[in-house]
Amino acid sequence: MAVKGALLAIDLGDRRTGVAVADTDSGAIMPVEVLDIPRGPRLDAAVAALIEAHAPAALVVGLPLNMDGTEGPRARDTRQWALAIGHRAGIEVHLHDERLTSFEAEDRMRGTSRREKKQRSDALAACVLLESFLDAR
Repeated sequence: MAVKGALLAIDLGDRRTGVAVADTDSGAIMPVEVLDIPRGPRLDAAVAALIEAHAPAALVVGLPLNMDGTEGPRARDTRQWALAIGHRAGIEVHLHDERLTSFEAEDRMRGTSRREKKQRSDALAACVLLESFLDAR
């Protein structure tokens, strides 16, 4: 299924959530920000504001599968959260395997200061998630 327009990727975490955006027409993928907000109503409001600001055609939310490909409690929680956010925003949601995206982001930031890694790695992981999602299409 081809998705046209902007995509907003969310790498959901317990304390920090990475966000990236892609333009499917140009193929450009850019980190947006890291939301340093724990899961809960404040995070939901921040994500809703980003959806409004970027007006994406769809969301891509990283699904934290187990290494054997099965879904555990964390994946089920993420699925429920993503579908609820999508429903409230009236936007299509694509769940995409996020295994190893954080490791890929860390690898790309080799040589970067620890402070900068902490500030940017989650948004870069969301970029890796988008690349993987678009490559799979």
